[in-house]
Amino acid sequence: MQVGCASMAMFETVTPDMAKALEVAIAPPYPVTDMLAGKGHPKNNPDTVSLQYAIQMCNQGKVNFREKEKQVLDQILGPGRYDARIRPSGVNGTDGPTIVRVNLFVRSIATISDNKMEYSVQLTFREQWLDERLKFNDFGGKIKYLTLTDANRVWMPDLFFSNEKEGHFHNIIMPNVYIRIFPYGSVLYSIRISLTLSCPMNLKLYPLDHGWTTDDLVFLWKDGDPVQVVKNLHLPRFTLEKFLTDYCNSKTNTGEYSCLKVDLLFKREFSYYLIQIYIPCCMLVIVSWVSFWLDQGAVPARVSLGVTTLLTMATQTSGINASLPPVSYTKAIDVWTGVCLTFVFGALLEFALVNYASRSDMHRENMKKQRRQCELEHAASLEAAADLLEDGGTTFAMKPLVRHPGDALALEKARQCEIHMQPKRENCCRTWLSKFPTRSKRIDVISRITFPLVFALFNLVYWSTYLFREEAEVE
Repeated sequence: MQVGCASMAMFETVTPDMAKALEVAIAPPYPVTDMLAGKGHPKNNPDTVSLQYAIQMCNQGKVNFREKEKQVLDQILGPGRYDARIRPSGVNGTDGPTIVRVNLFVRSIATISDNKMEYSVQLTFREQWLDERLKFNDFGGKIKYLTLTDANRVWMPDLFFSNEKEGHFHNIIMPNVYIRIFPYGSVLYSIRISLTLSCPMNLKLYPLDHGWTTDDLVFLWKDGDPVQVVKNLHLPRFTLEKFLTDYCNSKTNTGEYSCLKVDLLFKREFSYYLIQIYIPCCMLVIVSWVSFWLDQGAVPARVSLGVTTLLTMATQTSGINASLPPVSYTKAIDVWTGVCLTFVFGALLEFALVNYASRSDMHRENMKKQRRQCELEHAASLEAAADLLEDGGTTFAMKPLVRHPGDALALEKARQCEIHMQPKRENCCRTWLSKFPTRSKRIDVISRITFPLVFALFNLVYWSTYLFREEAEVE
């Protein structure tokens, strides 16, 4: 009977005793039927080796590399062999700074708060450095790396997030952290963390915008792709345009400290603000113009409409400002809401002017009626006096006693001037306005044209200015 041992390829050397045992196991002197029947047992034949003993010897020859990993860890991290308080040496064992390469994987971005100027992000943070004290034998490539879950057993870089407000690690179901030690001494540290980071925002275009010193420790972005972002990243009001990696080393009295920086460039989804802010404001402004088409005598209707639109616009403006931080400069949304509020307030003032002009027209009309009445009364009195004279039977024709010789010449010149004078050209605007005899009606008619034209001009200037400025800021 032949017995194979699959684990023999794992041995580098085979001892004589093992070879002898294997030879006996491969060519036993007894048939298999006798062995199964209990004959030829080692107790009865001490000079032979049974099949069971050969299999046991093969099992003893297998190498448990998980046990080898434990032995390697005890060897390189055992008491008196490794001191986690001492930083690794520099490149090629020199006394230079330890080079730490950093890599980020952005898993999700939860919220971006304009009011608090912060955002929440969940990421996998990785660091990699070389510690030659952790080199070990990989047994011909059988041990690819060693895994640790306790970061205190090896030296760790002194790193922090400078704009962190809050942060926590993830411990469900187990702590989401691991350390891998590679045979040539490279250490990879990976951890999943959630951070709330401050983000000083420049809101001028809102909502049309977007430990160790370097002598000991230097942080570098990992070559190739230092920052990865999950493919299905979705934000409710923003779109991640791109990200930029850079360095931000800082100098203090104690030395220069290594610093890494990643800039996440977001673009606001303008459709949200168009529906929630711009279109409602435009509608309020247009509704305020309805009062121009109402009769100037409809005082309750025009006052109610003007006051309602003004209060609604003021509430809209305060709600927008409540969601934004107080800043020292003027935002694009401030310009928009301020102008819209001015137009609504202007419509209310226009009615006040119309009401004043209407009362003035009424007073003037009353004065004309009184003057006309006085003229009629005066004419009636003159007619009465004439009747009295006619009743007396004597009338006299009054003629001038003296005629100046230049009067005829003056009259002739006057006639010539009248003949040579050209008729005065009529102004089309005045001709059109003359159709509306009262000043109050003229004010309403002029407002119907002036307010929409000025608002359209404002929109043209506003959108062209801020959209071009947004493109310039992005570039």
